[in-house]
Amino acid sequence: MLTIKRWMGVILVGVAVLGLGGCGTVNTISKLEDGAGGEAMRMWDRWVEGGGDIAIATTWERKVKDGVSAKDVEEILKLVAVERNMRDVGVLPLSKELEARSGKKEKLLTVYSYCSPATARKMVDFSPHMAAYLPCRVSVVEKDDGLWLYTLNMDMMVKMGRKLPSPLKEEAQAVRDTIFEMMERASKGEF
Repeated sequence: MLTIKRWMGVILVGVAVLGLGGCGTVNTISKLEDGAGGEAMRMWDRWVEGGGDIAIATTWERKVKDGVSAKDVEEILKLVAVERNMRDVGVLPLSKELEARSGKKEKLLTVYSYCSPATARKMVDFSPHMAAYLPCRVSVVEKDDGLWLYTLNMDMMVKMGRKLPSPLKEEAQAVRDTIFEMMERASKGEF
């Protein structure tokens, strides 16, 4: 059942599409991946639920199971990357940097970066703006209730944009699936 907020969103999107039809909107919609509208509505719902926080709308998060350490998370991320042929391209230990600067203990904040170089090149050739999303990142954030994992909602890349040509579509889906698996396994402590 659609909520009032969701109905309002659907109505606003409908009015915008009808009103902008002469401006190329209808033509653009015809070039989108199947299911793009559904993914846009899921993001819309998260944006509304998040009080307008665009980062909530555009990311995935997972609470790390109690008893799973930051070291476990790191090892699982590396393991999945190797299993799925993704390159580990760097670690940014922000909390350690802040501790070194201030001399005070900080909550954990580490950003892990991964890449499939060939897929990255093809995505940037398809849309140069995709370079802004490179490399794929998984952040480990310590909050009062424990460790959390955050990453970009990879479904935006695969489901919401212009139709990706084969084999780029399949390669992009594989990258999406790898990041999703990293989040799932690391949050559960599954080696």
